[in-house]
Amino acid sequence: MAVPPPALVTDLLAGAVAQWPDRVALDFIGRSMTYAALDAAVGRVAAGLQALGLASGDRVCLCLPNSPYYVIAYFAVLRAGGIVVGTNPLYTAREIGHLVADSGAKIAFVIDLPAVHAKVAAVASIAHIISCPMAAALPTLKGLAYRALRRGDILDRRAADARTTPFRHLERTPNTPLSVSRTPDDVAVLQYTGGTTGLPKGAMLTHAGLVANCLQVAAHDSTRTAGPETVMAVLPLFHVFALTSAFHDAIQTGARIVLLPRFEMASFLAAMKRTRPHRLYVVPTILIALNALPETKLPSTAALRLCVSGGAPLPPEVRSRFEARTGARVVEGYGLTEASPTVTCNPVDAQPRDGSAGVAMPGTTIIIRSLETGEPLAIGETGEVCVSGPQLMKGYWNRPAETAEVLVDGLLRTGDVGYLDADGYLFLVDRIKDLILCGGYNVYPRVIEDALYEHEAVAEAVVIGVPDDYRGEAPKAFVVLRPGETASPAELRGFLSTRISKIELPREIEIRDTLPRTLIGKLSKKGKRGLRAALPVWP
Repeated sequence: MAVPPPALVTDLLAGAVAQWPDRVALDFIGRSMTYAALDAAVGRVAAGLQALGLASGDRVCLCLPNSPYYVIAYFAVLRAGGIVVGTNPLYTAREIGHLVADSGAKIAFVIDLPAVHAKVAAVASIAHIISCPMAAALPTLKGLAYRALRRGDILDRRAADARTTPFRHLERTPNTPLSVSRTPDDVAVLQYTGGTTGLPKGAMLTHAGLVANCLQVAAHDSTRTAGPETVMAVLPLFHVFALTSAFHDAIQTGARIVLLPRFEMASFLAAMKRTRPHRLYVVPTILIALNALPETKLPSTAALRLCVSGGAPLPPEVRSRFEARTGARVVEGYGLTEASPTVTCNPVDAQPRDGSAGVAMPGTTIIIRSLETGEPLAIGETGEVCVSGPQLMKGYWNRPAETAEVLVDGLLRTGDVGYLDADGYLFLVDRIKDLILCGGYNVYPRVIEDALYEHEAVAEAVVIGVPDDYRGEAPKAFVVLRPGETASPAELRGFLSTRISKIELPREIEIRDTLPRTLIGKLSKKGKRGLRAALPVWP
């Protein structure tokens, strides 16, 4: 069946339903749903939202983990003409309050855990809370076991206030949703990001931008076949990397999406063994954890065709070790929320270049500009990475001044420092805000981190700047060692002394059992230092 090219995000699902109605769309802990069933559920919930008063352009928070609820609610909100606001259930009450107040959301979908429900219910401006019972989404026996194990930690409907509506009430709506006028330039998602400074800002991602990035990702994957594939969705769908790669792209290709609420090794390995995925989207820390497993614990990866790593720099040693153990191709990509998010990726059908984030997505242009003047730089020269392409955001929600700071002359100023080689491969050096100023010299933490990863005992490393009486700032490294390995700070400093300059050598190396992570599992530098000032102002 000929399917018209997508113009709206909802067209991705409509196209999949038209071509593959009987294919499995979602797999959640063993319970599956076909594309036809998914589409029907989306229509009923969209009608239910309209019955609650949702109007075109209204914002709706999805305070949910990866589950069928997220997928159904996401498409239902868009079909009803609303705007999705992805919200991490682990956010604090203050963080959730900020997102709700800033976005102006009046409706929220919430998992039925009392602690999560209470954080959303504390926001007085929320008019309707849609309670989503996790047990009901599981296979029957697992649902019964979940209720038994979590007894006392499941929301009691009688304890909820009058604003709470069970998800099943929306799902059982007998009507079809009213037709809503939408254009590709309409905002589909408010994706909140810290950007360069200050409180999280809502990046306005349009239908056109999200669809464009989805098609760019698909075009880049030259080894994809026409047959059905299975995609592991272990990264949270409220994060923009998973949103495009493990969700939108999977839907448009009619893939089976294996939903995992979070990365927990035992359940992840069980899902790998049961579903034998073809595509896996991860952050480097997941690959590091998998590399640390003994051979006997790693399930068969014979079907695994492609593993895409994003969200943070991928050490070459981590990539090569995972490829050697699994036979799967691992490629590193680069993107940011404001670009929906993918900007570059290493080729799928060629050997990746160590240390490179790859080449630009189709239709994307990368320009390196001087940090001081903003002038374009030559090949090989290091400056700020600036991007143009159809996937760029419309701007920051209700923040015209900050929008004008990052969208300049049709370019997105990424705040990242890097250079392009003669073949168009992008090499990222660091974030502008993470620069360490040592006695007038720019020191990039990633250079030191990459050197640390070359030591066989190092599993994870983070480098930050700390105050120094003489140089102003000095690098300090935090290191986690591989299980069973030993290395002293003095030994690691000696190892680094042959690989980096004296000015880059950490003043101190601290061995830790664990390192802080962001909500999606990336190694985090927050909490160890304040953010540097915003982007430098070009003349």
